[in-house]
Amino acid sequence: MNILVLGSGMMGKAIAYDLERFSDFEKITVADQNKSLLTATQQFFHDTVIEFIPIHVENQTELRTHFKKHDLVISAIPFRYNYTLARLAVQTNTHFLDLGGNTDIVHKEQSLFSEAKKKKITIIPDCGLAPGLTSVITRDIIDHFKSVEYVKLRVGGLPVHPQPPLQYQIVFSPYGLINEYREDAIVLDHGTIQQKPSMSEIEAITFPQPFGILEAFLTSGGCSTLPHTYQNSIGYLDYKTIRYPGHCEKFKLLLELGFADTNEVVVGEKKIVPQDLFAQLLLSSLPQNQRDVVLLKVMSKGLTKKGNERTIEYLMIDYYDEHSSMTAMMRTTGYPVSITAQLIQQNIIKEHGVFCSEEVVPPTIFFKELQKRHILITKTLK
Repeated sequence: MNILVLGSGMMGKAIAYDLERFSDFEKITVADQNKSLLTATQQFFHDTVIEFIPIHVENQTELRTHFKKHDLVISAIPFRYNYTLARLAVQTNTHFLDLGGNTDIVHKEQSLFSEAKKKKITIIPDCGLAPGLTSVITRDIIDHFKSVEYVKLRVGGLPVHPQPPLQYQIVFSPYGLINEYREDAIVLDHGTIQQKPSMSEIEAITFPQPFGILEAFLTSGGCSTLPHTYQNSIGYLDYKTIRYPGHCEKFKLLLELGFADTNEVVVGEKKIVPQDLFAQLLLSSLPQNQRDVVLLKVMSKGLTKKGNERTIEYLMIDYYDEHSSMTAMMRTTGYPVSITAQLIQQNIIKEHGVFCSEEVVPPTIFFKELQKRHILITKTLK
């Protein structure tokens, strides 16, 4: 099988790195319309079998040609393209995976189920960290319990050495960050799927030193399809983002002042979009490419098949990898989608249609693959 990775940014680089090291794909291609970024990624790999090509993602004719040359395509570009790419994948009989980022677009991709099944292809949105890895963990919880009282997903990418004022560094697109903070969060509450304001319901959460007590708050996108998939199986489910204390209050103030608005405003004789300015200010003001850590804690409670009440907690602390120069966010977001692609290539994922990770990714195999990459998830049953 041949595989194409669209996007040569941080996530695209991580996906390609993992594919090169672990996969059996006959040909790996990385494409981007940003030639300087593509060249920088190519130089990172030095002598490699990976092919690097320029592609204009909005040129449907060009995209179609390349889709037809590949058996599987991974989208590591902004989420707004994913439905169009998934639709093209159906037309060209190409398996397709993406990193998600917007639940409405994922639902649009799910509307392609019948066509994808008919063409005998597999489309899996939301294959990254959260959703993605957290979705597989939720599936593992469901497989263990007879009934589940709650699942609480907590994930955050943080700088190891935080700097004021936001104690945060850019680890993925600033537009993706703004989207997580602006759009409503989805919560499953005893059969009812609710929308709640992001950056609300702040709680304290504790990790081993040197982190100690951090904060977590509701954000959009992390639950994705889980409330729909498990509407009748889980009592309560939510997703919160982990940050250093005080981050939420400061960032929320900027949003309330209109820094993330998408309507043009007139400044002098020019029209600007506040969100575009804000994204640029975040890129220019916040640290990038410094040592980071991804923290994950998933807490659950339910009844076992024998009727015993138990809790299961999953804990992951993953650091920047000095050897590969891969950030923790690149590792924990890029490697899961690479693993999922390899499971399709190995015919372990056999289903055809449109699915999310919790529906088709086998947890035990998935966790073992993560362990090979030194991404360790501790599972504690009490």
